[in-house]
Amino acid sequence: MSDSDRINIETNTVHDLIKEQFPQWADLEIKPVEKGGWDNRTFHLGDKMLVRLPSAERYASKVAIEQSWLPIINENISVQIPEPIVMGVPSKAYPWNWSIYNWIEGVTSDHLDYNHHPEFANDCARFLKELQSIPTKNAPNSGEHNFFRGSSPIVYNDEVEDALENLGEILNNLKIREIWERAVSSEWHKEDVWVHGDFAETNILVDKNKLKAVIDFGGASIGDPSCDLTLAWTYFNEQNREIFRYCVNMDQKTWWRAQGWCLWKSLKILDKIDDKNSKEALSRISIINSVTYDKI
Repeated sequence: MSDSDRINIETNTVHDLIKEQFPQWADLEIKPVEKGGWDNRTFHLGDKMLVRLPSAERYASKVAIEQSWLPIINENISVQIPEPIVMGVPSKAYPWNWSIYNWIEGVTSDHLDYNHHPEFANDCARFLKELQSIPTKNAPNSGEHNFFRGSSPIVYNDEVEDALENLGEILNNLKIREIWERAVSSEWHKEDVWVHGDFAETNILVDKNKLKAVIDFGGASIGDPSCDLTLAWTYFNEQNREIFRYCVNMDQKTWWRAQGWCLWKSLKILDKIDDKNSKEALSRISIINSVTYDKI
Protein backbone atom coordinates (compact mmCIF):
# COMPACT_ATOMS: atom_id res chain seq x y z
CA MET A 1 0.00 0.00 0.00
CA SER A 2 1.10 3.52 -0.68
CA ASP A 3 2.48 5.91 1.91
CA SER A 4 0.87 8.82 0.09
CA ASP A 5 -2.30 9.06 2.20
CA ARG A 6 -0.72 8.17 5.55
CA ILE A 7 -0.18 11.08 7.88
CA ASN A 8 2.78 11.73 10.14
CA ILE A 9 1.76 11.78 13.80
CA GLU A 10 4.19 13.51 16.14
CA THR A 11 4.50 13.10 19.89
CA ASN A 12 3.44 16.72 20.31
CA THR A 13 0.14 15.94 18.59
CA VAL A 14 -0.55 13.16 21.09
CA HIS A 15 0.33 15.52 23.97
CA ASP A 16 -2.21 18.01 22.62
CA LEU A 17 -4.92 15.35 22.28
CA ILE A 18 -4.40 14.03 25.81
CA LYS A 19 -4.29 17.52 27.32
CA GLU A 20 -7.47 18.52 25.49
CA GLN A 21 -9.59 15.40 25.93
CA PHE A 22 -8.14 13.52 28.92
CA PRO A 23 -6.39 16.10 31.10
CA GLN A 24 -6.19 13.67 34.03
CA TRP A 25 -3.30 12.00 32.14
CA ALA A 26 -1.66 15.17 30.80
CA ASP A 27 1.36 14.83 33.09
CA LEU A 28 2.21 11.27 31.97
CA GLU A 29 5.21 10.73 29.72
CA ILE A 30 4.39 10.11 26.06
CA LYS A 31 6.88 8.43 23.74
CA PRO A 32 6.59 6.44 20.49
CA VAL A 33 6.46 2.65 20.65
CA GLU A 34 9.32 1.04 18.76
CA LYS A 35 7.89 -0.49 15.57
CA GLY A 36 4.54 1.14 16.26
CA GLY A 37 2.80 -0.41 13.24
CA TRP A 38 1.67 0.48 9.72
CA ASP A 39 -2.09 0.96 10.08
CA ASN A 40 -1.66 2.88 13.32
CA ARG A 41 0.94 4.94 15.16
CA THR A 42 1.32 3.83 18.76
CA PHE A 43 2.66 5.74 21.77
CA HIS A 44 3.35 4.87 25.38
CA LEU A 45 1.19 6.85 27.80
CA GLY A 46 2.96 6.48 31.11
CA ASP A 47 3.91 2.91 32.03
CA LYS A 48 0.53 1.22 31.85
CA MET A 49 -1.31 2.64 28.83
CA LEU A 50 -0.84 3.20 25.12
CA VAL A 51 -2.34 5.59 22.61
CA ARG A 52 -3.20 4.19 19.18
CA LEU A 53 -4.04 6.46 16.25
CA PRO A 54 -4.94 5.39 12.70
CA SER A 55 -2.36 6.60 10.19
CA ALA A 56 -4.85 6.99 7.30
CA GLU A 57 -8.58 7.39 6.79
CA ARG A 58 -8.92 3.84 5.45
CA TYR A 59 -7.92 2.52 8.89
CA ALA A 60 -10.09 4.84 10.95
CA SER A 61 -13.28 2.76 10.93
CA LYS A 62 -11.47 0.00 12.82
CA VAL A 63 -11.34 2.07 15.98
CA ALA A 64 -15.06 1.71 16.74
CA ILE A 65 -14.94 -2.03 15.98
CA GLU A 66 -12.21 -2.57 18.57
CA GLN A 67 -13.94 -0.36 21.12
CA SER A 68 -17.21 -2.27 20.77
CA TRP A 69 -16.02 -5.84 20.40
CA LEU A 70 -12.75 -6.28 22.28
CA PRO A 71 -14.50 -6.46 25.68
CA ILE A 72 -16.76 -9.23 24.36
CA ILE A 73 -13.89 -11.12 22.74
CA ASN A 74 -11.85 -10.75 25.93
CA GLU A 75 -14.48 -12.63 27.94
CA ASN A 76 -13.96 -15.70 25.76
CA ILE A 77 -10.17 -15.77 25.26
CA SER A 78 -7.65 -17.35 27.63
CA VAL A 79 -4.70 -15.14 26.57
CA GLN A 80 -4.42 -11.39 27.00
CA ILE A 81 -5.77 -9.04 24.37
CA PRO A 82 -5.92 -5.24 24.36
CA GLU A 83 -8.50 -3.67 26.68
CA PRO A 84 -9.95 -0.36 25.50
CA ILE A 85 -9.90 2.27 28.23
CA VAL A 86 -11.46 5.15 26.34
CA MET A 87 -11.95 6.42 22.79
CA GLY A 88 -10.73 9.82 21.70
CA VAL A 89 -12.55 11.88 19.11
CA PRO A 90 -11.43 14.04 16.16
CA SER A 91 -10.06 17.49 16.90
CA LYS A 92 -8.13 20.28 15.20
CA ALA A 93 -4.95 18.36 15.99
CA TYR A 94 -6.06 14.99 14.53
CA PRO A 95 -8.93 14.10 12.15
CA TRP A 96 -10.24 10.67 13.28
CA ASN A 97 -11.30 8.66 16.31
CA TRP A 98 -8.44 7.16 18.30
CA SER A 99 -8.02 4.94 21.35
CA ILE A 100 -6.29 4.52 24.68
CA TYR A 101 -5.64 0.91 25.73
CA ASN A 102 -3.90 -0.93 28.52
CA TRP A 103 -0.24 -1.65 27.83
CA ILE A 104 0.64 -5.36 27.53
CA GLU A 105 4.26 -6.14 28.27
CA GLY A 106 5.84 -8.70 25.96
CA VAL A 107 7.98 -9.48 22.94
CA THR A 108 6.52 -10.06 19.49
CA SER A 109 7.17 -13.55 18.20
CA ASP A 110 9.07 -12.30 15.15
CA HIS A 111 11.92 -11.30 17.48
CA LEU A 112 12.49 -14.84 18.73
CA ASP A 113 12.76 -18.27 17.17
CA TYR A 114 9.59 -19.79 18.52
CA ASN A 115 9.52 -21.80 15.30
CA HIS A 116 11.15 -24.66 17.20
CA HIS A 117 8.70 -24.82 20.11
CA PRO A 118 5.79 -27.20 19.44
CA GLU A 119 3.81 -25.80 22.38
CA PHE A 120 3.76 -22.41 20.68
CA ALA A 121 2.13 -23.92 17.58
CA ASN A 122 -0.48 -25.49 19.83
CA ASP A 123 -1.05 -22.19 21.68
CA CYS A 124 -1.68 -20.38 18.39
CA ALA A 125 -4.17 -23.02 17.29
CA ARG A 126 -5.97 -22.87 20.65
CA PHE A 127 -6.32 -19.10 20.39
CA LEU A 128 -7.95 -19.43 16.96
CA LYS A 129 -10.33 -22.13 18.15
CA GLU A 130 -11.38 -19.98 21.10
CA LEU A 131 -11.87 -16.99 18.83
CA GLN A 132 -13.95 -19.02 16.38
CA SER A 133 -16.23 -20.24 19.18
CA ILE A 134 -17.36 -16.73 20.19
CA PRO A 135 -20.99 -15.88 19.28
CA THR A 136 -21.26 -13.78 16.13
CA LYS A 137 -24.61 -12.06 16.56
CA ASN A 138 -24.45 -8.47 15.23
CA ALA A 139 -20.69 -8.83 14.66
CA PRO A 140 -19.08 -6.92 11.76
CA ASN A 141 -18.90 -8.69 8.41
CA SER A 142 -15.78 -8.90 6.30
CA GLY A 143 -15.45 -6.07 3.79
CA GLU A 144 -13.46 -3.15 2.50
CA HIS A 145 -12.80 -1.83 6.02
CA ASN A 146 -10.64 -4.89 6.86
CA PHE A 147 -9.41 -5.53 3.31
CA PHE A 148 -11.78 -8.48 2.93
CA ARG A 149 -10.16 -10.67 5.58
CA GLY A 150 -12.86 -13.26 6.22
CA SER A 151 -13.92 -13.32 2.56
CA SER A 152 -12.49 -15.32 -0.34
CA PRO A 153 -8.97 -14.42 -1.54
CA ILE A 154 -10.46 -14.17 -5.03
CA VAL A 155 -10.92 -10.43 -4.42
CA TYR A 156 -7.16 -10.14 -5.02
CA ASN A 157 -7.06 -12.19 -8.21
CA ASP A 158 -5.89 -9.26 -10.35
CA GLU A 159 -3.07 -8.42 -7.95
CA VAL A 160 -1.86 -12.03 -8.00
CA GLU A 161 -1.94 -12.15 -11.79
CA ASP A 162 -0.02 -8.88 -12.06
CA ALA A 163 2.63 -10.09 -9.61
CA LEU A 164 3.06 -13.42 -11.38
CA GLU A 165 3.49 -11.68 -14.69
CA ASN A 166 6.28 -9.58 -13.21
CA LEU A 167 7.93 -12.41 -11.27
CA GLY A 168 7.81 -15.20 -13.82
CA GLU A 169 11.56 -15.65 -14.09
CA ILE A 170 12.16 -16.43 -10.41
CA LEU A 171 9.09 -18.48 -9.44
CA ASN A 172 7.29 -21.64 -10.50
CA ASN A 173 4.37 -19.75 -11.98
CA LEU A 174 2.62 -22.85 -13.32
CA LYS A 175 2.50 -24.49 -9.90
CA ILE A 176 1.58 -21.24 -8.14
CA ARG A 177 -1.31 -20.63 -10.52
CA GLU A 178 -2.52 -24.18 -9.93
CA ILE A 179 -2.58 -23.59 -6.15
CA TRP A 180 -4.16 -20.16 -6.56
CA GLU A 181 -6.94 -21.51 -8.78
CA ARG A 182 -7.59 -24.28 -6.30
CA ALA A 183 -7.84 -21.70 -3.51
CA VAL A 184 -10.24 -19.30 -5.22
CA SER A 185 -12.47 -22.06 -6.59
CA SER A 186 -13.30 -23.28 -3.06
CA GLU A 187 -15.74 -21.63 -0.66
CA TRP A 188 -16.57 -21.50 3.04
CA HIS A 189 -19.99 -23.15 3.45
CA LYS A 190 -20.18 -23.31 7.24
CA GLU A 191 -21.48 -20.68 9.67
CA ASP A 192 -19.41 -17.50 9.81
CA VAL A 193 -16.90 -17.41 12.66
CA TRP A 194 -14.75 -14.69 14.17
CA VAL A 195 -11.47 -13.99 12.41
CA HIS A 196 -8.62 -11.86 13.73
CA GLY A 197 -7.71 -10.61 10.26
CA ASP A 198 -3.97 -10.17 10.84
CA PHE A 199 -2.86 -13.13 12.92
CA ALA A 200 0.84 -12.63 12.20
CA GLU A 201 4.14 -12.78 14.07
CA THR A 202 4.15 -9.06 14.78
CA ASN A 203 0.75 -9.26 16.50
CA ILE A 204 1.59 -12.17 18.80
CA LEU A 205 3.33 -11.50 22.12
CA VAL A 206 5.32 -14.30 23.74
CA ASP A 207 6.89 -15.11 27.07
CA LYS A 208 8.91 -18.22 28.03
CA ASN A 209 8.03 -20.16 24.86
CA LYS A 210 4.33 -19.53 25.39
CA LEU A 211 1.80 -17.30 23.68
CA LYS A 212 1.10 -14.46 26.10
CA ALA A 213 -1.13 -12.08 24.16
CA VAL A 214 -2.60 -11.26 20.76
CA ILE A 215 -2.88 -7.62 19.71
CA ASP A 216 -4.26 -5.49 16.85
CA PHE A 217 -7.86 -6.59 16.34
CA GLY A 218 -8.61 -3.75 13.93
CA GLY A 219 -9.23 -6.22 11.11
CA ALA A 220 -11.52 -8.47 13.14
CA SER A 221 -14.77 -9.56 11.51
CA ILE A 222 -16.81 -12.69 10.96
CA GLY A 223 -16.57 -14.94 7.94
CA ASP A 224 -14.18 -17.54 6.53
CA PRO A 225 -11.28 -18.25 8.96
CA SER A 226 -8.77 -19.21 6.25
CA CYS A 227 -7.04 -15.81 6.36
CA ASP A 228 -5.94 -16.53 9.94
CA LEU A 229 -3.98 -19.67 8.99
CA THR A 230 -1.11 -18.14 7.03
CA LEU A 231 1.23 -18.42 10.02
CA ALA A 232 1.62 -22.04 8.95
CA TRP A 233 3.98 -20.93 6.17
CA THR A 234 5.16 -17.48 7.23
CA TYR A 235 6.50 -18.67 10.58
CA PHE A 236 6.40 -22.37 11.41
CA ASN A 237 8.83 -25.00 10.20
CA GLU A 238 7.40 -28.14 8.64
CA GLN A 239 7.10 -30.06 11.90
CA ASN A 240 5.32 -27.31 13.80
CA ARG A 241 3.20 -26.48 10.76
CA GLU A 242 1.75 -29.97 11.05
CA ILE A 243 1.10 -29.50 14.78
CA PHE A 244 -0.63 -26.19 14.07
CA ARG A 245 -2.66 -27.74 11.25
CA TYR A 246 -3.70 -30.72 13.36
CA CYS A 247 -4.72 -28.58 16.35
CA VAL A 248 -6.65 -26.02 14.28
CA ASN A 249 -8.56 -28.92 12.73
CA MET A 250 -9.88 -27.24 9.58
CA ASP A 251 -11.06 -28.98 6.43
CA GLN A 252 -8.75 -29.31 3.43
CA LYS A 253 -10.43 -26.65 1.32
CA THR A 254 -10.03 -24.07 4.08
CA TRP A 255 -6.32 -24.82 4.02
CA TRP A 256 -6.34 -24.34 0.25
CA ARG A 257 -7.80 -20.86 0.70
CA ALA A 258 -5.24 -20.17 3.42
CA GLN A 259 -2.55 -20.97 0.86
CA GLY A 260 -4.20 -18.45 -1.44
CA TRP A 261 -4.11 -15.72 1.23
CA CYS A 262 -0.46 -16.44 1.93
CA LEU A 263 0.50 -16.42 -1.75
CA TRP A 264 -1.31 -13.15 -2.40
CA LYS A 265 0.45 -11.27 0.40
CA SER A 266 3.91 -12.64 -0.31
CA LEU A 267 3.64 -12.17 -4.08
CA LYS A 268 2.45 -8.60 -3.63
CA ILE A 269 5.31 -7.75 -1.28
CA LEU A 270 7.92 -9.51 -3.40
CA ASP A 271 6.75 -7.72 -6.53
CA LYS A 272 7.41 -4.34 -4.89
CA ILE A 273 10.96 -5.18 -3.77
CA ASP A 274 13.54 -3.91 -6.24
CA ASP A 275 16.42 -6.11 -5.14
CA LYS A 276 15.20 -9.67 -5.53
CA ASN A 277 18.37 -10.93 -3.82
CA SER A 278 17.79 -8.89 -0.67
CA LYS A 279 17.07 -10.57 2.65
CA GLU A 280 13.44 -9.47 2.56
CA ALA A 281 12.94 -10.74 -0.99
CA LEU A 282 14.59 -14.09 -0.28
CA SER A 283 12.38 -14.47 2.79
CA ARG A 284 9.26 -13.93 0.66
CA ILE A 285 10.50 -16.38 -1.98
CA SER A 286 11.05 -18.94 0.79
CA ILE A 287 7.47 -18.46 2.03
CA ILE A 288 6.07 -18.77 -1.49
CA ASN A 289 8.06 -21.96 -2.03
CA SER A 290 6.82 -23.37 1.29
CA VAL A 291 3.24 -22.82 0.14
CA THR A 292 3.91 -24.06 -3.37
CA TYR A 293 5.44 -27.36 -2.36
CA ASP A 294 3.34 -28.09 0.72
CA LYS A 295 1.31 -31.21 -0.01
CA ILE A 296 -2.04 -30.63 1.64
